[in-house]
Amino acid sequence: MKVTGVTTYVLKHDLPEPFGFSQGWYSTRKCLLTKVQTDEGLFGWGESWGPPEPVCTIIEHILAPMVVGEDPFDSERLWERMYNSTRDYGQKGLIIGAISSIDIALWDIKGKALDLPVHKLLGGAFRDHIKAYASSFYQTNPPQSERDLRELALKHINEGFTMMKMKIGFGPAEDVKRVRAVREAVGEGVGLMVDANHAYDSCTAIRLGKQIEPYDIFWFEEPVGPENIEGYLEVRAALNIPIAGGEAEFTKFGFRALISKRAVDIIQPDVTLAGGFTECKKIAAMAQAWHIACVPHVWGSAVGLAAGLQFITSIPNHPEYMWSDKPVLEVDRSPNPLRDELAREPIVVVKNGVVSIPQRPGLGVDVDEQVLDRYRVK
Repeated sequence: MKVTGVTTYVLKHDLPEPFGFSQGWYSTRKCLLTKVQTDEGLFGWGESWGPPEPVCTIIEHILAPMVVGEDPFDSERLWERMYNSTRDYGQKGLIIGAISSIDIALWDIKGKALDLPVHKLLGGAFRDHIKAYASSFYQTNPPQSERDLRELALKHINEGFTMMKMKIGFGPAEDVKRVRAVREAVGEGVGLMVDANHAYDSCTAIRLGKQIEPYDIFWFEEPVGPENIEGYLEVRAALNIPIAGGEAEFTKFGFRALISKRAVDIIQPDVTLAGGFTECKKIAAMAQAWHIACVPHVWGSAVGLAAGLQFITSIPNHPEYMWSDKPVLEVDRSPNPLRDELAREPIVVVKNGVVSIPQRPGLGVDVDEQVLDRYRVK
């Protein structure tokens, strides 16, 4: 089998109402999908989480020529070829995101060719279902009141979620009010995570962390900038809250410092950004060797969600014992038709707080190309 073509799709949807996080506002939802075709009629889908227009250019002009004519089963060799050919200027960022999209598509092809889901090719599923958490509580205009936050928290409970992650990073005083309102609404026994999206320096993150510690925070995500390893170390040493990070990190080389310095308690590689399945399996193995939990970040369209689900189910429990904490699946609750409409069958259905693992071949996602054309930027 040989790759005969690589096609990119820039997708965009204008939101009727913007929503915000600590770094700005979303007025559109975008993504970059990659379709890799073969001479046997099989094709695979991949996704890159990042600005889609430059990633599209990277794939079309730099990476696709390295893949066309090659065997899609040679995904490890092709990953090394793409990385080593661009490492002088592409060790982090958009080029790794572009490699990720192609790599995911190659694994999708392999699964379809063998009539197996990708998690079987990654070594098998450690679970047939996974606990989901609602990723939510974005900023709105006008801002949500404490009453609004409580109502949203109870809505997620009624939807079946037993864990939820809320956006903070809007100033310590505002963050404390938001966290207190949600914890009071859901009570004890509901997992509550907070995500600052690297809004703070270490001093501010520590001060905020001390104030929200009484609210039983499951983890504090991205308290400081992704390149601020020393800041992560300071925050982790000062707080009794598990520290999570890594959604903005790339490849095993980038995760090496986070892991070996024990800067975080939980690493969060995104399979659509950190290097695809080929590289993320190595990142997860490296974390296991250092006894650090791996709970991947998931964000994007139906393709990225499917890829994240296949990856998560292949990760061992941490630590390994009968009642151990297992990886959990991030389920974004913000509006996104690229996630909700693109697949012919829903990828994620939360029932009693858990999601079943798809058993269909490859990623398990059947892209509706009519929907694809509807949102494609021509």
